[in-house]
Amino acid sequence: MLSSYDDFPIHQACVPIAHSATPDLNHYDRYFFNGYTADGSLYFGLAMGLYPNRHVVDAAFSIVRDGVQSSVFASGRAPADRRDATTVGPIRVEVVEPLRVLHLHVDAPEQGLAAELTFTASSDAIEEPHFFQRVGVRVLFDYTRLTQFGSWAGWLEVDGHRVDIDGLGMTGSRDRSWGVRPVGEPAPSGAPVGMPQFYWLWAPVNFPDFATHFDVNEYGDGRRWHEVGAIAPRGAAAEMMRTVDYRITWQPGTRFAAAFEYDLVAWDGVVATVTLEPMSNFQMSGIGYGHPEWNHGSWRGESAVGGQRLSLPVADPLSRENVHVQTLCRAKYRDTTDVTASGTGILELLCVGEHPTGLRGILDGYQP
Repeated sequence: MLSSYDDFPIHQACVPIAHSATPDLNHYDRYFFNGYTADGSLYFGLAMGLYPNRHVVDAAFSIVRDGVQSSVFASGRAPADRRDATTVGPIRVEVVEPLRVLHLHVDAPEQGLAAELTFTASSDAIEEPHFFQRVGVRVLFDYTRLTQFGSWAGWLEVDGHRVDIDGLGMTGSRDRSWGVRPVGEPAPSGAPVGMPQFYWLWAPVNFPDFATHFDVNEYGDGRRWHEVGAIAPRGAAAEMMRTVDYRITWQPGTRFAAAFEYDLVAWDGVVATVTLEPMSNFQMSGIGYGHPEWNHGSWRGESAVGGQRLSLPVADPLSRENVHVQTLCRAKYRDTTDVTASGTGILELLCVGEHPTGLRGILDGYQP
């Protein structure tokens, strides 16, 4: 099937752009954005995904304000032409200048949400090391992701109350990822090869003159299978770190962090420590991650739109749909050359199964 993008020299496989290089049903191509004020009074997230082999596209937008998380979800049949794949119902992502300026449009009056938001990058995009993991002999993860820092301009609206964010100093981050990871309706996977387990910490942080980035994935015994650390000066390429380390204090009865800090170890031996002080949680189910109805990649018909309101904090932090959060944090930076800074960022946590930091069972709350 030919489409408009086939007229550009961008092919990575010996098939038209509309065809995936892999037949895996879990092939996906995704946008993610977040934005927040330094005082934590306003937070939003947006996710949009294309699942070519499932013929599905979906998106969600969610705002936290005054202790309520308001969401709109949209899903439909994926268009044949990729240039049309960034509009889903009332949500649209526009690439104004690749890897530099992107625009988000939301017009969902039935859910009481609207927005016109422009992301302008403050750093170059960071290409994280490739993600690859097998469960037994089956490939579970095989994807690439970039992370980028920036600032936001424009406005957003909840139930007719419009907030102009131009003077609020709203910062945030975005990522783009594509490849293979579990999406859509659960499928039979054959014989069990181990207890359910996933341990994921992701912490992009904005400071006035630079940003820091941290990520780890670890097995249930603490062995690390993926990591990245970077310091991204404003308007320049990021310095990739030699290694990273972290310390976490769990909030009792949950799988959320009460305190967290990470070390970025540079190749020249300088160590930077970023200390995070949690302020509030953004529930990732509000943009489809693990949502029992609006999970990513599932077929819901030719066109479907829905909404949700959550009172925060959630009553059941250990339910499957609530355990995945982005925790908005105040941040302090200090390195071994005595450079210091204060900023704001997030710690994303999705921790299922056991881990040496003190987690037991599959979704048991931490007990000191």
